[in-house]
Amino acid sequence: MKNIVYFDLETQKSAEEVGGWDKISAMRMSIGVTYSTARGDYKIYGEKQVDDLLTELQRADLVVGFNHLRFDYEVLHGYTSMDLRQLPTLDMLVELQNTLQHRLSLDSIATATFGLEKTAEGLQAIEWFRQGKLMEIAEYCCFDVKLTKMVYEHGVNYKELHYHNRFGKKLTVAVKW
Repeated sequence: MKNIVYFDLETQKSAEEVGGWDKISAMRMSIGVTYSTARGDYKIYGEKQVDDLLTELQRADLVVGFNHLRFDYEVLHGYTSMDLRQLPTLDMLVELQNTLQHRLSLDSIATATFGLEKTAEGLQAIEWFRQGKLMEIAEYCCFDVKLTKMVYEHGVNYKELHYHNRFGKKLTVAVKW
């Protein structure tokens, strides 16, 4: 069986705090979450377990995420010299952007396709980190991984996704994954 690992992480610091979006690797991971099809469950990683997270990603047949090439992998590059972009990866944001010529949010797709909304956003997770609320971050991150998995599987099964454009109109885009 192919081991697909769905992946997301949250950070300790914002881009503003580290001096800009060109310094993503300085943001530090607060919580990372994976769902492995081989294991059939979620795994939550704190910063102290980042090496275990990196090992899981390296062992995956495919890592699936949303904006993880540009963001999540860059955060992890603060912990490793390995180029994570060399892993077998499907970044759904990149694929959709290549098709549509503009970016979509995971929330836009999840809302239009499933009627589900994300439970928070990244800046809220940073605030939770400052407050020591790691369980809230883990729950939020797990839900994002679940949405990522649902979006990927919907695309595989139906070869299309729905999304809301900036004017609120529901549209459909074909996908090839």
